[in-house]
Amino acid sequence: MDLREISDPVERVAAFLRNSGCDSKIFHTEETIFTVEDASKAVGAPPEEILKSLLFSLDDGAGWALALMSGSNKVHDKKVKRALDVRKAHMGTAEAIKRFSGFEPGGVPPVGYADPPRALLDEDLFKYSTVWAAAGSDHDFFPISPEDLLRITSGTRTDIKK
Repeated sequence: MDLREISDPVERVAAFLRNSGCDSKIFHTEETIFTVEDASKAVGAPPEEILKSLLFSLDDGAGWALALMSGSNKVHDKKVKRALDVRKAHMGTAEAIKRFSGFEPGGVPPVGYADPPRALLDEDLFKYSTVWAAAGSDHDFFPISPEDLLRITSGTRTDIKK
């Protein structure tokens, strides 16, 4: 299935989950999940179990990568560069993220990309049996185990926190 054919961002995430053999269910909330604090309240999980999906622009637009972090942690840019073996890695602007992914900040998911970015999963995620990820909007989310997340993103498990 070509995810480019699906215009609705939440449906794109749902299609990816189905196609990857992941049985995570997407939940919708009237409350926003724009921030980790918002998501923690809406989901009913502690901030450290909220997944941050941070998109990094690499080497002046040559590519993209996802830094997947526990909600209570901050990403270390230099560790991201080192893990990806690139000269430059900086968080993308809201406009560039939307243009690349079709997702708005606050709803950036770990999956559902027509051109999947490289994924780095911070070691701390593996302390939890379930993390809660945005599902393409700032009102939709899904639970997933870090092991499943590693599998379906074809990611790399590494230390990228400050």
